[in-house]
Amino acid sequence: MSPRVVPNPPIRRVLRPIREFGRVQASGGIVLLACSVVAILWANAPFGHTYEEFWHTKLSIGVGSAGISWDLRHWINDGLMVIFFLVVGLEIKREFLVGELADRRRVALPLLAALGGMVVPAAIYWLINRGTPGEIGWGIPMSIDIAFALGVLALLGNRVPLALRVLVTAVAIIDDIGAILVIAVFYTARIDLSAAAVGIALLLLLAAANRAGVRSPLVYGAVGILVWLAFVRSGIHATIAGVLLAFTIPAWVRLDTGSFLARARTSLERVEDAARQGGSVLTDQVQQHALQDLETSCERAQAPLQRLEHTLHPWVSFAIVPVFALANAGTNLGTLTAEMLLHPVTLGVVLGLILGNQIGIMAFTWATVRLRIAVLPPGITWAHLYGATWVAGIGFTMSLFIANLAFGEEALLQAAKMGILIASPFCGVVGYLLLGRIGRRRPATGVAAPA
Repeated sequence: MSPRVVPNPPIRRVLRPIREFGRVQASGGIVLLACSVVAILWANAPFGHTYEEFWHTKLSIGVGSAGISWDLRHWINDGLMVIFFLVVGLEIKREFLVGELADRRRVALPLLAALGGMVVPAAIYWLINRGTPGEIGWGIPMSIDIAFALGVLALLGNRVPLALRVLVTAVAIIDDIGAILVIAVFYTARIDLSAAAVGIALLLLLAAANRAGVRSPLVYGAVGILVWLAFVRSGIHATIAGVLLAFTIPAWVRLDTGSFLARARTSLERVEDAARQGGSVLTDQVQQHALQDLETSCERAQAPLQRLEHTLHPWVSFAIVPVFALANAGTNLGTLTAEMLLHPVTLGVVLGLILGNQIGIMAFTWATVRLRIAVLPPGITWAHLYGATWVAGIGFTMSLFIANLAFGEEALLQAAKMGILIASPFCGVVGYLLLGRIGRRRPATGVAAPA
């Protein structure tokens, strides 16, 4: 007797709208935006005092006398966000191996555009805040929020060239590399060298395991937790552990395409032969072994890096980053006074994100093309690029993260948050309108770029 086949169980029908929503490229940005709005509404509600009280709730994890006792916000910022940075590291490694950053001839344009989008915003902020307590926050307007940026481009659909999305993605990834280096160098506390040495030794152990052919995610996960603990103890920001861990994850496969196809066909033929003889998959060992072999072949034909990124990406997009926004975006709008708007930190963030990205990316890209170091990709015009500079001004997640590192619980943090919450939505809306108007005037593909 064949096992009962249930092609469309009730739970699948219930979850279908959620799964379809998750397939939309802009979905992560929508969830992130929703959690940000909830955080702001919560912080400004009549019971707004519970916002800070809740996120300051202590949570202790440990065994015996050894353990960590942090408040919930600390666990999110230094714990959950490590997974976010792990995925960022996996994306960076993949891009360097097979993506836009793998071709040295094509990397010059996004590299120099990203450099302009980091240097100029930081310089604008620093010039406004130099000599003040807010000077340390110069890294806040440097970062592009890749989820929001790609979400805006996804909402525009075919009104923007595919090449523009690729360019913005490459710029955002290089920007992430810059932000990670800034965090590691400028926003790291005093370093405990012995703990740092333990963390580095564990990373070298994982690199050796990679070279030896170890592919089990359990090995990298278990040792990765120890690396995180060592970095927590060392004073180096724990999220750096996530990025470094990503570079130890294997990016090689055990079966090439030809071998995989041959083994898969053999497994499927064994299943088909057993099915003809009336065997049940629940009792027929031939079918069971064939299906297990097929599953093993699929695993060996994919790189652990690819499988891990695919597994973690939905959790990061729909849980970790939105929870981070929920815990950090709450700002009391009652403090939105003329004095707060004119605060050097607020002005530095707003002008850095809005003007800094426009000036920096456009100027550095123009110079790159003018000096014939690179050319604009086919299909991208200068008008497209200018619209993209507005989208690049959305500096939400990484900007909030660096603001927390720079100012902690100080009042300056509220000014930084205010600047981020003013500039990021403004840039997103203007960028959407500009690129949408350009897309209506001319086709999104087949447009020659000016030399």
